[in-house]
Amino acid sequence: MHDSQPVTVVGIGADGWSGLAPASAEAIRAAGVVLGGERQLGLLPAEVRARRVAWPSPLLPALPGLLREHAGSGLCVLASGDPMWYGIGVRVIEALGTERVRVYPHPSAASLACARLGWAVQDVDCYSTLARSEFALLAGLAPGRRLLVLCADGRAPARIAALLDSHGYGESTLTALENLGAPTESSTRARARDWSGNTGSLVTLAIECSAGPAHSRAPGLPDSVYDSDGQLTKRHVRAITVSSLAPLPGELLWDVGAGAGSIAIEWARTHPSCRAIAIERDPERADRAERNAASLGVPGVDVVRGAAPEALAGLSTPDAVFIGGGLTAPGLLEGCFAALGAGGRLVANAVTMESEQLLLGWHAKHGGDLTKIEIARPAAVGGFSAWRPALPVTQLVVRKEEQ
Repeated sequence: MHDSQPVTVVGIGADGWSGLAPASAEAIRAAGVVLGGERQLGLLPAEVRARRVAWPSPLLPALPGLLREHAGSGLCVLASGDPMWYGIGVRVIEALGTERVRVYPHPSAASLACARLGWAVQDVDCYSTLARSEFALLAGLAPGRRLLVLCADGRAPARIAALLDSHGYGESTLTALENLGAPTESSTRARARDWSGNTGSLVTLAIECSAGPAHSRAPGLPDSVYDSDGQLTKRHVRAITVSSLAPLPGELLWDVGAGAGSIAIEWARTHPSCRAIAIERDPERADRAERNAASLGVPGVDVVRGAAPEALAGLSTPDAVFIGGGLTAPGLLEGCFAALGAGGRLVANAVTMESEQLLLGWHAKHGGDLTKIEIARPAAVGGFSAWRPALPVTQLVVRKEEQ
């Protein structure tokens, strides 16, 4: 096989060689080198003459070098189940490009689990503790929802059960499906609050959510869900702000002067692929923002500790920037706008007269949309009620046009 010929990535299940489609088996037979985990390589019969190379640990840093080392050797990479569902196939294609990789999928653990449970795959939210923190599944909790979690190890179901119980979902029904597709396949079912013990390492956890507290993915969560020292964009202003930022799937936000992290968190909650970097100079507030992100199901929010604009150096190019604190820092507004790519959005909120004057000056020179946000809530005045206004917020929204 020449370098121009594709690397094959073959999914193999717990049922081993006998469960492979003919094309998948032939791709392995034709290989000169087979890369895979010890368990996967052990599923191959003696008739496979290829040199077998086990993955090192950690795998991902070593992957590009392994692919280069075995280029031209007739390389086949083994994956568990579907290589493109939280699998190594994605990483191989990232390294080599689609045109140099041929993928032979096997039924995923999600497909097999739904087949056993009678669930519609398209109606299930899927998570993996191989790729993300277990806290990520908290974003999917809602009464009656069904979740599948590909577990990193046999201790994960117990940790997840405890996590559900601590967030008001202790009555949820959990089913641990082990060794799906293998002769040794088994399942264990119990309520989250009653779960005990560990499982085998090859386990997919199915969750049927009970009644419990739920948080909408729409922006404007109650202020009470945040741990805060008062540095918090309040609920109604937050809803308007996230709407003005206009998140789209896959986009990245900088939340500058993040405080409790609420804007970054609610941006990230709009879609699982939305990413956010929260920049906060106060160490205690930064720690608090991390805890808030985990408890609200978006542990992937990246909290950067430092003062802007210095802390912005080297960060990935944002699709949107929110400035909620430190607006009067010299060069901050200009630097954030310059960091945006074409089509990027900058939203800045001002409460003080000094920061408002800065936004008014920017608007006079560069344009954008200005809005005055005024919120009032009822409050007692003697034996009567009256509207008590919060501090008004001036908001500037600017979109960076194509150059």
